[in-house]
Amino acid sequence: MNSVEIKLLGKLPKLKNPIFIEGLPGVGNVGRIAAGYLVEQLKAVKYADLLSTHFYPFVLLHQSSAVHVLKNEFYYWKAKKSNQRDLIILIGDSQSIDPIGHYEIVDAVLDFIEKQGVKEIITIAGLSVNKLDKEPKVIGTVSEAEIVKQYSKYGIDFEAGSRIGTIVGAAGLFIGLGKYRGMKGLCLLGETAGLPEIPDPKSAEAVLKVLVKILNIEIDMSKLKERIKEMENFMKKITRYQDKALKELLAQEIEKTEPAKTDELRYIG
Repeated sequence: MNSVEIKLLGKLPKLKNPIFIEGLPGVGNVGRIAAGYLVEQLKAVKYADLLSTHFYPFVLLHQSSAVHVLKNEFYYWKAKKSNQRDLIILIGDSQSIDPIGHYEIVDAVLDFIEKQGVKEIITIAGLSVNKLDKEPKVIGTVSEAEIVKQYSKYGIDFEAGSRIGTIVGAAGLFIGLGKYRGMKGLCLLGETAGLPEIPDPKSAEAVLKVLVKILNIEIDMSKLKERIKEMENFMKKITRYQDKALKELLAQEIEKTEPAKTDELRYIG
């Protein structure tokens, strides 16, 4: 397969001026939780999978013994009211394990959504802070300074942008590279003290409250914590096997540079 492949599950949906929403795993899994919950509450329709050789090389086994390949998933939702917009939502199991992969995956997604008429992007991620003494803030960064005015009424903190320094991964690259395609970009960062394997419901909820106002939609937030508990074991399982796969890949690289000490027979499956 190619390094990045997007596989349609049927016909490409006909959408009118859609907004692209991205929420992939990261610090506190804020983006993945928020975007995933949005998909469920809106009953968005899945229409494509993204597969990549830049994801970790393993599959997960379900209790049924069926395999689960690491992937990202595209969903669409069509506006119900005149003050709403059609949405394309990207969620997934993983981000790239290497820098080149981040660029190749983001570029492939931008190609895909550009053909569907996307001119506006909103990405979601977590912002790691040492300690949270109060409710998490939602920090905003934009592709162009003039966009701040458009979103200033939603309680987003745009003053903290200068203190962040960098946004690592897809959330930053989508708005950075999308700019060169004429796409306006907003990144919503929920403050979190969580690690990637520890979901942060408060931060995800804070971001979601802002996002639904921007999108002029209403969702039931009462089931968020329940959904996170269901998601937590799955995400921990992925993280555990990713760590194991990384150690094995590093061990293989070391073996390539060091002479073999034994003729030990190895089984690789």
